[in-house]
This record gives sequence, structure tokens and C-alpha cells, in this order.
Amino acid sequence: MIPDANGINLCIAVVIPCYKVRDHVLDVLAAMPDCVDRIFCVDDACPDGSGAWIEERCSDERVTVIYNETNKGVGGAVKTGYLAAREARCQIAVKVDGDGQMDPKLIPGFLYPIALGLCDYTKGNRFFRIEDVQTMPCLRLFGNAVLSFFAKLSTGYWNIFDPTNGYTALHLSVLDLLQLEKVSDNYFFETDLLFRLGIARCAVRNVPMTARYGDELSGLRVSRILFKFLWGHLRNFLKRMFYCYFLRDFHIASLLLLLGPPLVTAGLAFGAYHWWLSVEANVPATAGTVMVGALLIIVGLQMMLSALSYDMSNTPKDAVHPLLPIVY
Repeated sequence: MIPDANGINLCIAVVIPCYKVRDHVLDVLAAMPDCVDRIFCVDDACPDGSGAWIEERCSDERVTVIYNETNKGVGGAVKTGYLAAREARCQIAVKVDGDGQMDPKLIPGFLYPIALGLCDYTKGNRFFRIEDVQTMPCLRLFGNAVLSFFAKLSTGYWNIFDPTNGYTALHLSVLDLLQLEKVSDNYFFETDLLFRLGIARCAVRNVPMTARYGDELSGLRVSRILFKFLWGHLRNFLKRMFYCYFLRDFHIASLLLLLGPPLVTAGLAFGAYHWWLSVEANVPATAGTVMVGALLIIVGLQMMLSALSYDMSNTPKDAVHPLLPIVY
């Protein structure tokens, strides 16, 4: 067990979504550290029978196999594990993939920041050390770099990198704040969960880690999910702006967001209209006309940049779970 800031031992659960991981999952289970109290392996309607494979060959009494009748996706499997862990009266759940890329020995590093009340959620960061980045497959490196920028916009966690990293830990007392049923069931799960955590003002921390790449096969295809991810980020960004700056609060950043985009739009429209008039009349626009359009654009952009700067400084920093009731 891991003690919290008050010295009370916390019950720690590990959630492992199991889908075509028979070649690696037993090694993952064998490497689980002693600080883990419960292990929930979620067979997500696996065609290879990962759940039965674990039950037949794993004698660890901490392991419980849960079967999803239909394939819910990696996010759906993790949510099933979270709910099972909470029902078992666990306080923190660590999500570990069953393909062997995540070293279970790193689990304590994900637990202590939460146990000490420093944050509500921890996630791995494979970009912390240059040596690790150099060993990362090029496609993963490029995809994570691009998606990380969009994730910062959509989640509000400007201090977080590598948002698609699935090695995470969550204090289960915040589940009711996240509207878990609305979190994506597919590969967008990790980023969508960050968005929900941001809306709930939960504190999140990076944990430096090294990923292990072997002969495992990934079901993730960039061409298949790229536009879905971009759409998901845009949707969450707009929702976050509305929730955080208009619905739940209203301050200087709200005014900047209200005025900035309309001024830029007006400047572009004014400039385009007078450019078209000058082309039709074959007469150059006056300096004053040009300056009016430019001034609207410049002022509007400055307001938007100021709002962005405020948003970056508004990243949640204080843990929420110490304020919430929890049963030990």
C-alpha cells in the first residue's frame, strides 16, 4: 500500500485493458510491484480470449478478470476498470497497457504525487529525456508532437506534453466530477479525459518515463484517426472556452475573447471589401483605408494573444480530491 499525506494507507488498483495482448500480458502481470493491491484485467471482447488466457495461467490473487460483452474500445475498457476499482473501494487506479510497452516498476512514481495531495491525475511523458526521444519510432514522434499542441488548446493543460500517453494514474474520488459516461471510448480517451479533468479544475502532473518498443502491434492508424482527433480537439476547445470563460466565470479574458475574433473578422472583411473596390476602380486604396483594416486586425490579434496568455496562466494547479469525501 501507499500512504497518503495523513499517513493513511491507500488501496491501489491497476487497470489493464486487454485486447490481443496474449503475447505480453502475463509478463506485465508478473512485473507488478507489491504496492499494487488489486489488478483488474478487462477483456474487451477480445477475439484471442485474453481474459480466459489470464485466468488459466496467472495465479496472482490480486488479479480479477472482467469481461465486456461487446468491444467498447480502449477507453470503454478503462472506464469499466475504473468503475470496478471504485466499487472495490480502491482510491487510486493506474492504467497500464497489456502490450509490454509500460514498465510496471514505474508505478510508484505515478502514485506518490497523487497520494501526497499534489495532483489528481498523473500521466507519463516519453519526451522528457532526449535519449528516449531518439529511440522513439518516427511516426509516433511526429504524431505525438502535433497532437500535443492541439491537446494543449483543447484541454487547457499547457504544462502537459505527450497527451496520448496511456500510462496514467487517477484518484477515483474525482470520477463523479468527470461525467465519465461522456468521455470517449476510443483512442481519443486519454485526451478527452484530460479535457474533462480541466473542466473540473483537477491538477495534472507529468511523470518522466521511458517507453519500451518491441514486437507488439498497435491498432492505431494515423490516417484513420487524424481527422477524428482534430475534430475532437476543436470541439473540446470551443466547449472549454464556453464553460470556463462564460458559463462558470466571466472576467477580463472573457471580454478579450468576445472582442478579439470579431475585430479580426471585421478587419479582414473591411480590407477585402476595399481591396475589391480598388481593383474594380483601378484606383489604389488610400493609406487611411489600409490603416483602418490593419488596425482592426492588429488590435483583435493582440486581444486574442492576451486571452491566450491568460489561459496559459490559468492551468489548474491545486488538487481537488483532498476536498472530496472518500471512504477508506
